[in-house]
Amino acid sequence: MKAITFILLLSVVFACTKQREVPNYSAYDDYPTSDEDLWLDYSPKSTTFKLWSPIAEEVKVKFYKNGEGGKSFEEHQLEVNDNGLWEKTISGDLKGTYYTFQVKTEGKWLDETPGIYANAVGVNGQRAMVLDMETTNPEGWKKDQGPKINKPNEAIIYELHIRDMTIHPASGSNHPGKYLGLVEEGTKGPEDISTGFDHMKEMGITHVHLLPTFDHYSINEAKLDSPQFNWGYDPRNYNVPEGSFSTDPYKAEVRIKEFKQMVQSFHDAGIGVILDVVYNHTGRTENSNFNLEVPGYYYRHWEDGKLSNASACGNETASERAMMRKFIVESVAYWAKEYHLDGFRFDLMGIHDITTMNEVASSLKAINPNIFVYGEGWTAGDSPLPVEKRALKAHTAQMPLVSAFSDDIRDALKGSVFDEHDRGFVSGQEGTEESIKFGVVGATTHPQIDYKSVNYSDTAWASEPWEAISYVSCHDNHTIFDKLKISMPDASKEEIIAMDKLANGIVLTSQGVPFLHAGAEMLRTKFGEHNSYNKPDSINQIDWNRKAKYADVVDYYKNLIKLRKAHPAFWMPTSESLRNHLTFKTVKDGLVSYQISENANGDTWKNIYVIYNAQNEAVNYQLKGEWKVALLGDQFNFSSTKHINGKVKIPAISMAIFYQE
Repeated sequence: MKAITFILLLSVVFACTKQREVPNYSAYDDYPTSDEDLWLDYSPKSTTFKLWSPIAEEVKVKFYKNGEGGKSFEEHQLEVNDNGLWEKTISGDLKGTYYTFQVKTEGKWLDETPGIYANAVGVNGQRAMVLDMETTNPEGWKKDQGPKINKPNEAIIYELHIRDMTIHPASGSNHPGKYLGLVEEGTKGPEDISTGFDHMKEMGITHVHLLPTFDHYSINEAKLDSPQFNWGYDPRNYNVPEGSFSTDPYKAEVRIKEFKQMVQSFHDAGIGVILDVVYNHTGRTENSNFNLEVPGYYYRHWEDGKLSNASACGNETASERAMMRKFIVESVAYWAKEYHLDGFRFDLMGIHDITTMNEVASSLKAINPNIFVYGEGWTAGDSPLPVEKRALKAHTAQMPLVSAFSDDIRDALKGSVFDEHDRGFVSGQEGTEESIKFGVVGATTHPQIDYKSVNYSDTAWASEPWEAISYVSCHDNHTIFDKLKISMPDASKEEIIAMDKLANGIVLTSQGVPFLHAGAEMLRTKFGEHNSYNKPDSINQIDWNRKAKYADVVDYYKNLIKLRKAHPAFWMPTSESLRNHLTFKTVKDGLVSYQISENANGDTWKNIYVIYNAQNEAVNYQLKGEWKVALLGDQFNFSSTKHINGKVKIPAISMAIFYQE
């Protein structure tokens, strides 16, 4: 009898510990998928841990006292269902407990991972932490909300890297390079100029675009006393703020609290916050968090099994697969809800499929109708994803809630980003006028444009003007000031400055969404460096001495922003309205002019006349009728009493704006 009991007991133990038999799947698309919530489910009474891995033989969760170092003090086996979802509910209040998952496949335990749905991590993101997210909310957080906009082209976007804005000694910041430093009030620089947050408010921009601010690999958060810099396009934990921008990366809750404080401060100032997101690739491949859960599944491969690399960073994710699409859609929704973000910029959006981008945009609009989505409508290399399925600029019409960057207007204005000596409209390149017109109408259909003469697009790719992001420079490539200096070596400094102002003057008077590179208003330089992604602060920082030195240029930008915001004729909501109200007048080498008529988009000005003179000499321009001057040369008049008619002298390399009430 005792022998039989012992055998039965052994059978029970073996049944509880034997390895799961994994089905033999012939393709990633054959894996069973799960619609269930995969986020950590915490309450003071219990916490449920979840992980999807249909090919795992075993999955366990391990508990730690700290975010790094020390041995696990407890571990639990997760249980699996038919869809490959592993989960385990642990009783008790686990708040503050650090944890990792570990997956066993093909008889081998993979490295530990915080899990792709981790929303709080310790230093360097190696371990996740159980956290009551409510405790990270600043006072008044539930009432916090960003600016309201009807269409994205009502926004004026200012792209920045958090560290750049306050790391220079002249910024006067008490928290240089930090979330809190970015929204610190009252900071002063040389000659008592406003810096940082006050400068942004002073400029009048409506939205800040933050370069990647989720947890990334490049910065060692345990060695912040050592000089380190990176743009952050190497994702590690997608759903957690980067720790190096916090005051304490060791405490998982600190980066979350401070990120929310930053967002709330921007919102209190009427400024929206856009996050630059990089779902198209991961910073590592074989030991990425994705591969430590379901090896291979989340990435694209060529037919020979090799990883595809449309990102030019070593891998590309497979957005068309059910669980990758689910992750992307839920991740951006999480940021929108938990952090109250106002927009998302998708890096190399063309790597993603159209369906995923549409689901992303629809999901976000349901959370907050003021959120908008835009991205780079191209790839950095070929991809197994068929061209017709890619979220490319040319397919913008198939993504009715998504905008794309217009490289057409960018390079038409200053010359190709791939040839530093190439020139554009503002630097005297002939034959760029049709591309400038194309930029003015936001890449839409207009009867006065010869599309065969547009630099990159032989047809309109935007259905509505707000679907095009108008810009001349960004973090990538040269600053506009450096590009002009390199491509125009014989030009005087005064001419370079005039070209700079005209370039962004055209951006701010075009119908697309205006996008400015932080510091362009003070002639930002990176000393000729075109790819500063990992260069030191000395290259990347905003030098606030330049604001004092070029105060007149700063004022020019500030007044242009003020002018645009005051006059909705410059941001018409539909292409039909644009065609009805905007007429091009004189177009010849180095000169483009147009008129916006009949109180377009409810503007208080009945008619507006805009002239871009890129010629290096003044032009005598013939006007019909009597007009008031809003801008001529460097002079702005917001309540003009000066009337002009007949011939008017438009200074060399400048913009003029006249109006009739």
